[in-house]
Amino acid sequence: MPAVDVAGEFETIRRLFAPLAHPDWGRGLLDDVAVVPSRPGHDLVLTKDAIVEGVHFLPDDPLDTVARKLMRVNLSDLAAKGAEPFGYLLACHWSGRCGWPERMAFCDGLRVDQKAFGVALLGGDTVATPGPASFSMTMLGWIPRGRTVGRAGARPGDLVFVTGAIGDGWLGLEAVQGRLSLEPERMAALSDHYRTPMPRIEFAGAVRDMASASIDVSDGLIADLAHVAEASRVGVEIDLESVPLSAAGQAWFDGRVDEQAALEKLVTGGDDYEIAFTAGPRDEAAIRREAERRHLRLTRIGRVTAGQGVVARFGGKPVAFERPGFTHG
Repeated sequence: MPAVDVAGEFETIRRLFAPLAHPDWGRGLLDDVAVVPSRPGHDLVLTKDAIVEGVHFLPDDPLDTVARKLMRVNLSDLAAKGAEPFGYLLACHWSGRCGWPERMAFCDGLRVDQKAFGVALLGGDTVATPGPASFSMTMLGWIPRGRTVGRAGARPGDLVFVTGAIGDGWLGLEAVQGRLSLEPERMAALSDHYRTPMPRIEFAGAVRDMASASIDVSDGLIADLAHVAEASRVGVEIDLESVPLSAAGQAWFDGRVDEQAALEKLVTGGDDYEIAFTAGPRDEAAIRREAERRHLRLTRIGRVTAGQGVVARFGGKPVAFERPGFTHG
């Protein structure tokens, strides 16, 4: 459907985005830049993700949920590094379907999550495109100097943990596309996860203090742990039967005849936005206490070895994956 009641670029900025700007450093979005003072004793951490209609969200997805997903996938990257979110830059490429009501909905979504996660808009750009709508966000965060947790710190003997549940991102896409048959509340939970995943910001401090390596699960658990293994020059062994599932995920899994094939789909589907990380055995009790204090599910799924790559086992036997995760080619 063609867009209706479309405002110009500057009216869109003035009426919709300026109220979201940081009160001190966003300059009311009246300038071409934001000016952010340094924070003594801290490093500035930056991450950037883009989402494209037809690839990361569906053409009929409400734009408020699209905005929230964009913010949350960026916040997830910060959480996996142990950083505290601060603010963001935004680029909007409006397609023909993005009229004034759709743009208002997009900014309403940003407003909700700005309040929830304590961030503010610092600047950006808006343009029109004849192609599909797409949006890009650069998220900024602070972390005590030298404390950023990368992919390269895993050591043989470390344990492998993951927060929350795995597989709901892939199942959520199946749900919103009408390819699942589950009870309505299960379908709703999966659809909500796909559209508005929950970044584990509340666990960032524990990651910063105790993880040796960390990554957020965006491309798929197997693919993302392979990134850790490659960067750390180690092997990672995981037990597929220990991978945590949500109630909805378990309900779907219980209906599968081929359990191994079902688990393969869940650990390679991506879009989970949980944190997979490694830590020394001596820190396991403290890590679990931190998770319990935040009412966050935490599961040990494997260990780090002196080998290379990821070895996943089912029933004690290695599993070969045709596709370890999502890629854009």
